[in-house]
Amino acid sequence: MLLCVTANHRNTPFEILERLSVDAGMLAETVAAGNDLVRGAVAVSTCNRVELYLEIDAPAITAHALARQGFDHALAAVGGDDARGLTTSAEVLDDAAAVHHLFSVCAGLDSVAVGEEEIAGQVRRAAAHARTTGTSSGRLDHVVQEAIRTARAARAQGDASRTGRSLARLALDLVGSRLTDWSSTEVLLIGTGRYAATTVASLRERGAERITVYSPTGRAQLFARRQGVTATNDLGAALARAEIVITCTTRLSVGVDDVPAGTRALIVDLGLPRNVDPAVGALDGIALLDLETIRLHAPLVHWSAEEDARAVVDAAAHSYVTAASVEPAVVALREHVLGVVQAEIDRARARGDDGRVEEALRHLTSVLLHTPSTLARRHAAAGRGDQVIDAVRTLYGLEVAEPALESGAAGPQAVARSSSASSAKP
Repeated sequence: MLLCVTANHRNTPFEILERLSVDAGMLAETVAAGNDLVRGAVAVSTCNRVELYLEIDAPAITAHALARQGFDHALAAVGGDDARGLTTSAEVLDDAAAVHHLFSVCAGLDSVAVGEEEIAGQVRRAAAHARTTGTSSGRLDHVVQEAIRTARAARAQGDASRTGRSLARLALDLVGSRLTDWSSTEVLLIGTGRYAATTVASLRERGAERITVYSPTGRAQLFARRQGVTATNDLGAALARAEIVITCTTRLSVGVDDVPAGTRALIVDLGLPRNVDPAVGALDGIALLDLETIRLHAPLVHWSAEEDARAVVDAAAHSYVTAASVEPAVVALREHVLGVVQAEIDRARARGDDGRVEEALRHLTSVLLHTPSTLARRHAAAGRGDQVIDAVRTLYGLEVAEPALESGAAGPQAVARSSSASSAKP
């Protein structure tokens, strides 16, 4: 069965998420190597969540226990003993609920800033890493790819590409309420990764022109050339000049001793782990806006197309789950028909018939199987999956394996309710 273990901003305090911040690839590799029943593992670690998607070859009770234990042990192995025992609030979702959650996460509907665009790319990179390292499975990779495709459709339906929500944009919306003119504001950006590039784009959308970048790892000059901003290697001098400071790195970059006396600035810390020592916020002239504060303001942000995007996600998740429910019947039917055809081909070969007979039989097989396969999935989407399975068993006398996923729902809305109900489990 498919499972998701999730520690996210809805169920886990930010101070714990900060301590859980680990290398997602190593997390998946550690879990996959730890138990033969784990057929696939993909991990996603962002500033708002640490999640592990698993395919486990075990009954539900055993699979749930393995998922939670594997998550906890892997975190301890990758993040050190400090990470052990911190995931008591993490939720375990299975099958339909796990699929719906993944689709929602990928579409940015489960983010602090609803409609966040970066998360789909993070999930895509996590899946690619899992394929490269061999920790994924065909089934797990397929559901991730469907989630990524659904995210694109949700953005198109919800016009999220134009709305452009992300943590950086949300933070800049909050900062902008205190400014009169972005063009004359001295901005210091600390960090040179993908999120930093997104932040530069968001700053320019608002008219910011005086942007300086500092890199704790010495990459400021290269980043500055690519982005058309100014680079600096002097953090103290840059802090003294800046009115707005935005940090988006993977390490603690600004401490109390780094801030020159008399500095007056609004510092936005988008990092997890924290990029700015909380004590910096207590200095005279400094206001510190961190992820916890941003989360408190997030519900005030209105994303006009959110309902449209959620409808796309709900429908896609429902379609995926219901199609999976009849897949064993479709597979059994195809194997039966293909077996009959292969027997005819073998007899034709024994009689010395040429390859045209084989080609014709294989083409005929594909034509005959197309309609029942398509209709089976269509009936499943309409809530008649059990009838499809019964028909295949009755008409062909075939043994059909248990469905890969249990939808437990009659429609997209019910899938969403299933997700909510599963997430409430202890």
